[in-house]
Amino acid sequence: MNFAAYQATLANHEPESRLSAPLQALWWDAKGDWPRAHALVDELDSPDGMAVHAYLHRKEGEQWNADYWYRLAGRTYYRTNLSDEWTALAEGLLRME
Repeated sequence: MNFAAYQATLANHEPESRLSAPLQALWWDAKGDWPRAHALVDELDSPDGMAVHAYLHRKEGEQWNADYWYRLAGRTYYRTNLSDEWTALAEGLLRME
C-alpha cells in the first residue's frame, strides 16, 4: 500500500487488519483516538513500535517519555512539526510492508 492509499483508508471506520500494529496506531491517532493508538504500541517490543510510541508521547506533551522511547527505538531525532513526523513514520512503515 502506498501513502496516498493509506491516507484514503482514514475515511473508513476501522483500519485495515493487514496493517502492522504501528501503522494501525498511527491510523487511530489520525482519527483522534490517542488512547487506542497508544494501546497498540504500549507493549510492542520492536523499533517501529517504539518509534510510534515515542511520537505518541511527544504528541501528548511528555517529552521526557518520548525521549526515552526514541532512545529505545534507536532514534535520536524527530520532525519539528508533529504532522511531518506522523507522515515520515507512516511512509517509512509502509515501505517495509
